[in-house]
Amino acid sequence: MVSIARKHLLEDIPRFLVAQAGIMFAVSLVTIQTGIFNGFTRSTVQLMTNSSADIWVASENLVHLELTLPIPLTNLSLARQVQGVESAEALIVKTGVWRNKNEISLARIIGFDPNGQLFIPQNIQQGNINNLKNPYTAIVDGSNLESLNLTKVGDRAELSTLSLELVGITKGNRSITSNPYLFTSLENGNAYANSGQTTNLSCRLPSDSEELKCTNSYIKADPNATAPKSLTSADTITFVLIRAKKGEDLSALKQRLDAALPGTRAYTTIELRQKTQTFWQQRTGIGFILGLGAAVGVIVGGIIVGQILYSSVSDRLKEFGTLKAMGASDFTIYSVILEQALWMAILGYLPSMAMCWGIAAWTLASQGILILITPTVAIAVLGITIVMCVGSGVFAIQKVMRLDPASVFKA
Repeated sequence: MVSIARKHLLEDIPRFLVAQAGIMFAVSLVTIQTGIFNGFTRSTVQLMTNSSADIWVASENLVHLELTLPIPLTNLSLARQVQGVESAEALIVKTGVWRNKNEISLARIIGFDPNGQLFIPQNIQQGNINNLKNPYTAIVDGSNLESLNLTKVGDRAELSTLSLELVGITKGNRSITSNPYLFTSLENGNAYANSGQTTNLSCRLPSDSEELKCTNSYIKADPNATAPKSLTSADTITFVLIRAKKGEDLSALKQRLDAALPGTRAYTTIELRQKTQTFWQQRTGIGFILGLGAAVGVIVGGIIVGQILYSSVSDRLKEFGTLKAMGASDFTIYSVILEQALWMAILGYLPSMAMCWGIAAWTLASQGILILITPTVAIAVLGITIVMCVGSGVFAIQKVMRLDPASVFKA
């Protein structure tokens, strides 16, 4: 029976190719949409991949990782006094206005302690973290260079109203949901976040025949500006990163931190990751949109495969009738059709999955956008493809089930 299934499948090559194209479309759409969803979900907590903290202390009003209110710097010293805390470090996550070549855009300021251990930018390709100890310096991800009008280490630009020198480039630190990350020291980050957007407004008095003319320009940054001041108790930060002592119960430590730091809430790394990902998946509708696209791919692929199989069965009704007249069981007849469906599933799945991995690799290398296709996703898509094709085969079988074997002997 396998030879019959193969014969039916490959007898009409154009029809076979059309069916495979439909399957490849469905598999690619489901895989890419799922990969984008997984990559998007992971990118929402990309900032956390740079941290080894056990607990993140933030404002009690925190919505997700990058949407929260500032907390006083004094919480840092208070946290270090809590029983069970081995070390604590401050982290600033704020937004600034990036200026380069008369263009402006938003950038995410990430201020951390270059001498610390709880937050270190990963995959630094060029430069060194120690360079951030210099005034008004930053490290960015290579995938954001073009959007920031930068090309290499040593380039200069302006953030808010202060100068900035690029001293390092990382790889893989881009988030789909966030503005470009600018990794810098706490002092630099605080200065950038609080520098304001001061402008100069100048107007020229009109003559009798002229209208009032005004020009508006922001105050240029002073290239010889002094080093930013050290943080004081009057300054604010975004997070206090906590490393617990070895063997410490994190649940109990969270409770002690909540009690010692009023107006804050402590989250384990897993809890903050889940809270952030849940927000983007459920409260933004992105999960629904991507899932809808995957469902459309399955429906379209199923319709194409079902149409091809149904047409194939209709063209060979006399052959199936002959087999039934010769005593072939229904199971034997049906196995031929299901065999075709399985072959179509496998032959459509393999090249499509290879193409999807290629697209994912190209997208990450060229755009810095992660399309995450895990082995679990690949196996799940294979199962969906088989179910789609077999389901279409079952639809086509209905025509054979109503077939009268005697019809093959009619004139």
